[in-house]
Amino acid sequence: MKLRSTGARRSLHVVAAAVAGALALASCGTGGADDPASGRRVTAEASTTSTTSSGHADGHGSASPAAKPQAPLRKGERFVTLRMPAAYTPKAPAAPGTDDYRCFLLDPHLTAKSVVTGVNVLPGNPSVVHHVILFRIPPAQVARAQAQDDQSPGQGWTCFGGTGVESQGGTLDDAPWLGAWAPGGGESLLAKDLGMPLEPGSRIVMQVHYNLLAGDAPDTSAAKLRVAADDGTRKTLDTVLLPAPVELPCRPGRSGALCAREAAVADVQRRFGAGAGSTANLLHLLCGPIKAGTAQSCTRPVTQAGTIRAVAGHMHLLGRSISVVVNQGRKGERTVLDLPIWDFDNQGSKPVTPAVAVKPGDTLTVTCRHDQSLRDQLPALAGVPERYVVWGEGTTDEMCLGIVLMTRP
Repeated sequence: MKLRSTGARRSLHVVAAAVAGALALASCGTGGADDPASGRRVTAEASTTSTTSSGHADGHGSASPAAKPQAPLRKGERFVTLRMPAAYTPKAPAAPGTDDYRCFLLDPHLTAKSVVTGVNVLPGNPSVVHHVILFRIPPAQVARAQAQDDQSPGQGWTCFGGTGVESQGGTLDDAPWLGAWAPGGGESLLAKDLGMPLEPGSRIVMQVHYNLLAGDAPDTSAAKLRVAADDGTRKTLDTVLLPAPVELPCRPGRSGALCAREAAVADVQRRFGAGAGSTANLLHLLCGPIKAGTAQSCTRPVTQAGTIRAVAGHMHLLGRSISVVVNQGRKGERTVLDLPIWDFDNQGSKPVTPAVAVKPGDTLTVTCRHDQSLRDQLPALAGVPERYVVWGEGTTDEMCLGIVLMTRP
């Protein structure tokens, strides 16, 4: 589906920033052991010991408490651990919010061209950490990132709708992600032929989404990277984001102040700001006219040739199912992700075997189904009035996102 106007094409970058900063997502690996504020505020330490990640309980009645083991270092790899030097106590920036998005600037202290070959996010307080995303900050943007950090009191800064720092690949077709953690995630280990390049002097922004419905206890999340020298032999793994709108009306016979779409969108904007709160409307410039219902889709053209190595999906608590299809309804149709039963606590990426080659002229379609009746069953939504649900950054809002991990020729 092509963007419908020049204004819509410009809005792609706005949507990309809002989507990139709003998401919980799966790990960036391709599956399996071989195939799946810097300075005063954040420290980095090299290590050769292994660790494990914690599980997550977000207050909706299930959890992932078992730690997931970390594989041994492979030839040429070393561990670099990035951690907050002090605990951060989450707090909603504006009432009546129940979510805090906080960005922390990390320094991996790289002095030579390197590649990241694995990511293990370590949520310090899994009961309140909804997701963690690691963003690359190239050397040219480090000063801006540091200024963003310095302008905010305490550790890090509020970052609804994106990090607030320009970084490479700030579009949906090449998101500047190193990796992430969401419920069910553990270490993501790239295949031996893959790497995520990092220039000397780069920084990393760790965005943490705190779900305050589960409490506001202090957190000391960290990230453990596998780093190797960039010898030019590895392919770069790119992240392509496939967002679709969420337009879930109140159930028949239900009423309330937020059952009108306009009121619901205004509520999202009050809680997250006009920029991040505009995603619900901007997505329709990308995906088509507003059509209320339990299922929503978005089809986008492939703009560059590539090979799909892994795929993941993301929704929140009202999610029922999600799929990603190549060339839906066309010759060569191939489903690369099919989750008929959505499990919020199991958001790991899925390897695509065999890998699927795509080229310009092909399409990628993400489809999500949501269900208002789930709010009657989930403790996290107890007492939350029914409303018209649109794309929003909170745990009690919703999203529809396909995450496609691919290499380029």
